[in-house]
Amino acid sequence: MNHLLCGLAANENLPSSLLDRLIAVADAEVAAHLADRADLSRAQAVALAARVEESGVPLAYRGRLTAADVDPVARPDVALALLDTGAAPDAWARLLAADPVVEHREKLAACPGLPPDVVETLAADPEIRVVAEAALWAPAQVAARLAAHPHAEVRRMAAANEATPPSVLEALVTGDGLPAARHCPVCDRRTPPFTHDPHGLRPDRDLPPWASCDGAHASTTHDLLQAALRNPTTPAGALVGFVDHPSHLLRRALAARRDLPPSVYELLASDPDPGVRAGLAENPAIGDALIRALADDDCHDVRRGPAHHPGVPLDVLTRLARGTRIGATLLPRIAAASLAEVEALAGSSDPAARMLVAQRRDLPAEIRDALATDPDAKVVKSVAPHPGLEESQLRAMAGRHGARVIAGIAANPDATPALLAELARNEPPVRKALRLIAGHHNATAPALLACLDDDEARPVAAGHPALPQSVVTDLVAGADLRSAEAAAANPSLPHTMMTELLPPPPVRAESPGGDAEPAAPGPPRGRDRRTR
Repeated sequence: MNHLLCGLAANENLPSSLLDRLIAVADAEVAAHLADRADLSRAQAVALAARVEESGVPLAYRGRLTAADVDPVARPDVALALLDTGAAPDAWARLLAADPVVEHREKLAACPGLPPDVVETLAADPEIRVVAEAALWAPAQVAARLAAHPHAEVRRMAAANEATPPSVLEALVTGDGLPAARHCPVCDRRTPPFTHDPHGLRPDRDLPPWASCDGAHASTTHDLLQAALRNPTTPAGALVGFVDHPSHLLRRALAARRDLPPSVYELLASDPDPGVRAGLAENPAIGDALIRALADDDCHDVRRGPAHHPGVPLDVLTRLARGTRIGATLLPRIAAASLAEVEALAGSSDPAARMLVAQRRDLPAEIRDALATDPDAKVVKSVAPHPGLEESQLRAMAGRHGARVIAGIAANPDATPALLAELARNEPPVRKALRLIAGHHNATAPALLACLDDDEARPVAAGHPALPQSVVTDLVAGADLRSAEAAAANPSLPHTMMTELLPPPPVRAESPGGDAEPAAPGPPRGRDRRTR
């Protein structure tokens, strides 16, 4: 990979003529950056796809290539990307349904809006993996039919398909009305009875470590049940019996459902597996009584769950914030709090309550300003990024609380260039603040130059358009590859330097017959090509 060419490929100020030259010498890494460009013309996209085959699929997904630009026989992968986005004709789907490459037919089966005859063709494919993929995405009638397929893997995928009729999903769970499956991925490869030793060597790495089959397709049936439990269209009445199933994975899937009777949730709240209780604690379907019970759970991961519940009582949430590691995040219940609740939280004597509400970025000015003068540094750190705070308020925060709040101030969109420069020179440096300052839209040269001394902030600052051109060019030639690539992507990089970083255009050499032949392009100028 040539890191400088990758940087140029991402440079939004790269002239079109240089972009053409870069396309002509692009490798896969450079092409990945070029495919993301918003200014790539159709002609340039076509040229890039011809130059680097791997770029065709991302270009198709980004709408840079159309059906008129692609030969589906020569580039079935790009044709499939266009089919997946609905930008290809039905004739291509019929063509690819007969493609000899199994992976292509499998990918086709996942494409939306396929013609009915193509769906039927894929549902009858000789390869089970293609049929299984078709079962996952098929419309109701086809999914219902595939639910009775003799292969358990096809049934598993039908169980995950939300278009499968509820009555059929119930039958997949109970087995009632369906003939027994005759095959599964395990007995396709190994003679039953077979079980992977979870602590030993795996003789067949195409099978998961939990694979087993004694003739009843145990592991695939388990995966089918898990898929049905996670499928919101599976009738709840068919699932309540799993509350005491020996598989904790199935009980975890059950705990996430929102359509169970209250009695089932009560049983799950005392499940011996913390993962079941933690999942239940975030489930919007449980009420106050269970939320309060789970907030007192012995397991920290379970106690953290109610904090993210959209209906958690505020007194419970405040208590959790006081003693549980929730993180600096706006919680759903706080985001939905009424103005009266916001005022109550902001005026609470408990710093944990004030810290929670300080995470909102739509606070009334008087509440925001009051929190900005809070005596607790954690509260101030939470409100510091709030837009609308004046420079004097931000300076006062830094003066009272120092390094504990500087990163929060640096994240404020209204922080002024002068303030950012002062924060960048703080002693000792606040590394998180330096990274934020280096990417701040208000940062100017004094602040950015101070950020260059930090290993993590330097690559961010190297791409900032306010960095002096002389510094940008020095970074391009420097030994720090990340910073050099970011500097090559800096829109303030002089066009003369961009030209120098590119390989020279091919020189037409005279052939023995007198005709001119293009010479092979040489390596890029500047630093040696590096691979990774």
